[in-house]
Amino acid sequence: MSTAADTPPQVPQPQMPPPQMSVRTAAAWALVSQYTSFAIQFLTSVVLARWFITPAELGLFSIAFAAVTIVAFLQDFGVTRYVNGERDLTPEKLQMAFTVSVAFAWGIAILTILSAKPIALFYGDPRLLPITLVIACSYLAVPLAIVPQATCQRRMDYKSNTMIEVGSSIANAATAVTLAVLGYGALALAWGAFAQQAARLVVSQWRAGLMLPWPMRLKGAAPVLKLGGTNSVLATCYSITGRAPELVIGRLIDNTAVGLFTRASGLALQLRLLVAGAVTGVFYPAFRQVRDSGQPLGPPYLRVVAAYTGVTWPAMAGIAVLSEPLVNLLYGPKWLAAAPLLGWVALSQLCYVSLPLNGDLPLLLDRMKGLIHRNIVETVMSVLLIALTAPFGLIWVAISRFAHGLFWVMIYAPFMRGMLDFRWRDLFQIYARSLLATLAAVGPLLASYIFWHGPAETGFGQAASMVSAGIALWLATLWAIGHPLFAEVTAMLGEILAALPLRRKTPLPR
Repeated sequence: MSTAADTPPQVPQPQMPPPQMSVRTAAAWALVSQYTSFAIQFLTSVVLARWFITPAELGLFSIAFAAVTIVAFLQDFGVTRYVNGERDLTPEKLQMAFTVSVAFAWGIAILTILSAKPIALFYGDPRLLPITLVIACSYLAVPLAIVPQATCQRRMDYKSNTMIEVGSSIANAATAVTLAVLGYGALALAWGAFAQQAARLVVSQWRAGLMLPWPMRLKGAAPVLKLGGTNSVLATCYSITGRAPELVIGRLIDNTAVGLFTRASGLALQLRLLVAGAVTGVFYPAFRQVRDSGQPLGPPYLRVVAAYTGVTWPAMAGIAVLSEPLVNLLYGPKWLAAAPLLGWVALSQLCYVSLPLNGDLPLLLDRMKGLIHRNIVETVMSVLLIALTAPFGLIWVAISRFAHGLFWVMIYAPFMRGMLDFRWRDLFQIYARSLLATLAAVGPLLASYIFWHGPAETGFGQAASMVSAGIALWLATLWAIGHPLFAEVTAMLGEILAALPLRRKTPLPR
């Protein structure tokens, strides 16, 4: 690997163009990306679960995937945040970030490949070896996509970001379903993950104009290495918290239990990301612009809290109430044991979205030390709760996720307030309004369980009609109580309509 000498190499990448979209338009594109990707992944999961993949096969894949990604999450090394947050991103700095990204990410990919056999030996299941190897090899493609996609986000080009996410989802779905039909079982899911990373590489390079990490450059890498060290600690904590259940359950119970828990937690997380996760990447560069302008961050942050809780709380509460008929209608009777798990995991998501951007804004505002301390504490608590509850059964592991969510709020709320300088009263007023909207959204469904059919007998007609009624009542409540989300929704719809290429009628010549 060569470094920059006295005369730096010529770097082909041009200066980043100015933002192409407003924050709302970018958020709209992000929602299109999230909804489309979710639809593809969701339909794929239903098809696979109903006809081709058993809970035990999903559990086998989940153990391998969790074991690999607990390390592979380190691959980004903070490069995406650096590219999005750097005030003066010159072509030389961009090339340096690309060099660091490739060097570190390929090292992590090789480490995961070498860990495949030890993982299979630890769980005493030789079927894990080929599955783990395929998943690990997929991460060789990741570093060549990190910086190209980050540059699209920096210039607020979320149209390209949509193409990347949707294209990779299509590749995953097509590969997994084809191989599952051919009888490859858990290995079909692994090859789907491989195809997803390969497609992400191809599409991101296309949209960024073919960016390569050559000539390599390490001069001036100190800021990236500093941020990368912090990001590695954070990524490790997030990865352990997210993947520990599958790893512990697989060791203490069995593959079927892992598959059931993965189905419940995966569905809850997918729906949470569908509702609110799409716009997270939009808000980070938007807050960078607010920071650079010197304006206070408290008021815009409270608007983000209102948007997150106003949408996600009703959605997650609805999933918790609808868990049994939802699992039965989507995946069939063989997955019904996942329903009570889904209810508790969905409720835990209410906690995790109550303080959005808790991992992003501290990095942007140089409060990394406090963030790392809290991440370590809540990760230790997460693993401890799982280890204590797993011997008593899956339902207690799911309940531990809700307990962890409450603990998470307790340690992050004072931290975010001290950093952003908002008032407790303003935050609690937003929470109160979002709670009212949540109760309105789930009210029709709860009433139908009393006056119509209970959860076990609820069919599609009852569920669909009550969800529709809940959405209507939710919107009416947002308007009635003056929830800030109502104005944001109407403003976003206005921008989307204004951006549509409507044809203008031209008068005919006389």
